[in-house]
Amino acid sequence: MVVSINFQASLLDDAPYASLGELGPTVRRTVLGHGAWVDVRPHWVEGSDGLFSRLVETVPWHAERRQMYDRVVDVPRLLSWYGEYDVLPDPLLEQARDALGEHYRGELGEPFCTAGLCYYRDGRDSVAWHGDTIGRSRRENTMIAIVSLGAPRRLLLRPRDGGDRLGFALGHGDLLVMGGSCQRTWEHAILKTAQPVGPRISVQFRPYGVA
Repeated sequence: MVVSINFQASLLDDAPYASLGELGPTVRRTVLGHGAWVDVRPHWVEGSDGLFSRLVETVPWHAERRQMYDRVVDVPRLLSWYGEYDVLPDPLLEQARDALGEHYRGELGEPFCTAGLCYYRDGRDSVAWHGDTIGRSRRENTMIAIVSLGAPRRLLLRPRDGGDRLGFALGHGDLLVMGGSCQRTWEHAILKTAQPVGPRISVQFRPYGVA
């Protein structure tokens, strides 16, 4: 699928090439309750706007349709999936996957090995409230690491049993990691918006058997 770019680059992300910053003490953890937590590292990917443009042009994006109650609907975003043995579409994504595996090795106990990419073209593209509970994450604590490229969109979280929600505006190389029981006890979403927003790519790194 051929896609076009209508994207306003960040004035704060003008490095000539993409690179990764450090993790360690630059990562800020928010404890959510119920055994869940979220880590955020702003601007982890430096020079990310160039990486964003390359991925828009080179990733084999495809549209999907899914059953929704009594009808089949278009999934409101473009998708691409890379399995455990697939070569990722840019060397920096492989560096990011390996760096995350090293940083979280003590807590996670296994590497990140798959990558799912979502392309949100504008404010009409979205993902509804959900937890990633297909596979092992339905019954086990795990982690999902999200690298956001392009224009910021707000990722919202809310407890499954009700309560206040919180949100993080993610874009231009920001990193967010959901850990512990987050997929079972919390839900997350990128909601549609009528506000003018640019395109965004979400890169989700997962351990084996988590989807």
